[in-house]
Amino acid sequence: MQRVIRRDVQSMHGYAVQPSAGFVKVDTMENPFRLPEALQKELGERLGRVAINRYPAERTEDLRAALAVHAGMPDDCALTLGNGSDELISMLSLACDVPGAVFMAPLPGFVMYAMSAQLQGIRFVGVPLTAEFELDEAAMLAAIAEHRPALIYLAYPNNPTANLWDDAVIDRIIEAAPGLVVMDEAYQPFAARDSMARLRRWPHVLLMRTMSKFGLAGVRIGYLIGRRELVTEIDKLRPPFNVSVLNAEAGLFALEHADEYARQAALIREQRARMMRALQDLPGVQPFPSEANMILARFPDAAATFEQLKQRRILVKNVSGLHPLLANCLRLTIGTPEEVSLTIAALRASL
Repeated sequence: MQRVIRRDVQSMHGYAVQPSAGFVKVDTMENPFRLPEALQKELGERLGRVAINRYPAERTEDLRAALAVHAGMPDDCALTLGNGSDELISMLSLACDVPGAVFMAPLPGFVMYAMSAQLQGIRFVGVPLTAEFELDEAAMLAAIAEHRPALIYLAYPNNPTANLWDDAVIDRIIEAAPGLVVMDEAYQPFAARDSMARLRRWPHVLLMRTMSKFGLAGVRIGYLIGRRELVTEIDKLRPPFNVSVLNAEAGLFALEHADEYARQAALIREQRARMMRALQDLPGVQPFPSEANMILARFPDAAATFEQLKQRRILVKNVSGLHPLLANCLRLTIGTPEEVSLTIAALRASL
């Protein structure tokens, strides 16, 4: 192993997933709602008819077409599929690995941007957000001018801060970018705005979304939209049959019942407002604005509160060690109304 496994891989920590059996699980930004029983039965019967002895080529193309309609994809654009957004990020790292390439993103942000770049041997430059988790426009523009990045990731809303950044600042960053700009809209079902207009306006903008937050985290379907000639090049790096025939069928079924998922998203937004009010009433707690299905909040002692919640069988995400700006911060996913009630009660008892 010492001889053949890369040293940087040996020194890495794997992506940690907390054991959650028996807990109220509000740590990984999943949609907490299952399908109504009648739709569960219908989906089960439909999956039972799938030809799992065949590769999923045709059905994957059907899913690609359905997602293009669902997203309102412009006519001059194309769409490629990933096994979740993580695979799309890996494909982008492969596609943009030109000599001297630099990738860039604001920090704190989604850890896979930096990890994927570094594993591909690409230099990653993180630009800190302001203390209020807004884009630092001057710092971003200065970094762009200095490093001339081949690829910039802008999460909209951001993870783990959950906020939508100033649109005028985003547009000026896009104007200054010498390479591609990926608008990562994983949490778009819960946000007040999106970047479809940016996709239409600028040929170097790509739009990345996922069905995970839509309600299919277990199905692992991500998709990337951009100008047809650009996406055609990135699609060459997509592993053949990277979306299984069962996952494609489940994705198509979900899109046919998009109204049910829209109803669930509306309920999550209502519960987000309820959780926000409760956090604002807790002594010493500072919740930050959210346009996602999570809320970031600063606590007097995040580690102690995390352990107190865990003792009460509530599992949240302690992000305080991920970046200095996140000191004493916990990230709380918005669960069902019952889960929100239990989380609020446990927070009150813990504090």
